[in-house]
Amino acid sequence: MFAWLPLGLKVRRKIEAIIREEMENAGAQEVHFPALLPREPYEVTGRWEEYGDGLFRLQDRKGADYLLAPTHEEVFTLLVKDLYSSYKDLPLSIYQIQDKYRDEARPRAGLLRGREFTMKDAYSFDYTDNGLDTSYQAQRDAYERIFTRLGLEYVIVKADAGAMGGSRSEEFLHPTPVGEDTFVRSAGGYAANVEAYTTTVPDAIDFAALPEPTVFDSPDTPTIQTLVDLANAQQPRSDRPWTAADTLKNVVVALKHLDGTRELLVIGLPGDRDVDLKRVEVAVAPATVEAANEADFAKNASLVKGYIGPWSATGPMLGEESATSIRYLLDPRVVDGTQWVTGANIDQKHVFGLVAGRDFFADGFIEASDVRAGDPAPDGSGPLETARGMEIGHVFQLGRKYAEALGLKVLDENGKLVTVTMGSYGIGVTRILAVIAESNNDEKGLIWPRNVAPYDVHVVAAGREEVIYDVAGSLIESLEATGFDVLFDDRRKVSPGVKFGDAELLGVPIIVIVGRSAGEGMVELWDRRTGVRTPVAVADVALEVARL
Repeated sequence: MFAWLPLGLKVRRKIEAIIREEMENAGAQEVHFPALLPREPYEVTGRWEEYGDGLFRLQDRKGADYLLAPTHEEVFTLLVKDLYSSYKDLPLSIYQIQDKYRDEARPRAGLLRGREFTMKDAYSFDYTDNGLDTSYQAQRDAYERIFTRLGLEYVIVKADAGAMGGSRSEEFLHPTPVGEDTFVRSAGGYAANVEAYTTTVPDAIDFAALPEPTVFDSPDTPTIQTLVDLANAQQPRSDRPWTAADTLKNVVVALKHLDGTRELLVIGLPGDRDVDLKRVEVAVAPATVEAANEADFAKNASLVKGYIGPWSATGPMLGEESATSIRYLLDPRVVDGTQWVTGANIDQKHVFGLVAGRDFFADGFIEASDVRAGDPAPDGSGPLETARGMEIGHVFQLGRKYAEALGLKVLDENGKLVTVTMGSYGIGVTRILAVIAESNNDEKGLIWPRNVAPYDVHVVAAGREEVIYDVAGSLIESLEATGFDVLFDDRRKVSPGVKFGDAELLGVPIIVIVGRSAGEGMVELWDRRTGVRTPVAVADVALEVARL
């Protein structure tokens, strides 16, 4: 949690001003809700439990349950329910800029992921799906204008809706090597967060003529690489060497459900792939996921660590149940007819030629494997490249989830009650400030973009002579009369070098140095963005600053 000092607060207010202007341009009106809210609306929608440990819960002196709002869909919905009852009142778009609270398991990166943060959340209300499409596009367009004005590069990617629910979901990511999110994109225009990427499923293969599986001794081969080395030594292929992609890796994870229960899950995927736990969490939400521990293995004798497989050579399969009797999900690439080298569920033994759809079956499929450069885009637009980015905005088509749960209905043109459909649109205000700072600096300090800088001009009095302060004073009057917001470093007992260092650190884009030449009518104009210093006549400073 962070306190805001004067300069940081000024930057934040400027970001908020740009957001407010574009929200109004998009037809949205501003409201403001409490951060402290009662339990009941969130219980109706199921999110009192779904948020799990991420929710700050508390009680008042009478024992009634409250929460610090992580997001405000419920109360926005109830507000509209209180006020409106006819299709004639819609479409409606309302928003707020307000603090949110989430008990993050791993608060990190300063303002990027804190327990208290400021967010702009907007909501649209329509009574038809076409109306929602229109409202969604208006907000999406507003976001593009906001990020352009803030000077932020962005990529719009397909995203997972997470605990928000709903259908269409897109993130605005700022590409940066230090980003917390990985996304993929193709030259043909596809872009998605890796959590929302869907695997291209290959065609099934006819397995009628394939030989039966064979078990072989594989001592000391608990890893994929040791298994591949042994396969090439014991049973070399005539066409090519065995690779990790020929093996079926079986990874055990533990799901922690909202009711406190712990469930083991085995995920089968090609051996050249790794399980991405964030993708698993999306697939099994609202449960959380962690790797299985030694205690989990100790409690389940069917899990032969290092030799787990979906088939057992020790006895017949029970129908289509997995050999471990633990829920078994497969990577979509493991289609019927594919052959695999995998564990035999016997210590020190593996099996060759295990055929999916004949020798083993799964309880379903899961998007759990890592996504890599070169993987095909799901829309056929070419191979993917991977990149890192920071999330700066998220837009959702929530649909009728919250309206149905909370009874938000209006009368349509025919006098029939219809459930309202909603959109949700979020921008992390404090997160954006952090992203702008991360993207606009050098080794000496910040370099704020003009639109959000705490001041337009930083005037530095570099010396002790009275004429320097007189010239600086008149210069500031001229700049302020022209409409510039000016910061004046008038510390008389601080050396010019220290003042220059502070000016570089604070990052106001234009610095005016009033020094020894002030008595001769000259000052120095310092463009912090380029590092160029230029002598300028005092009379021309306001004009030159405006030009820059």
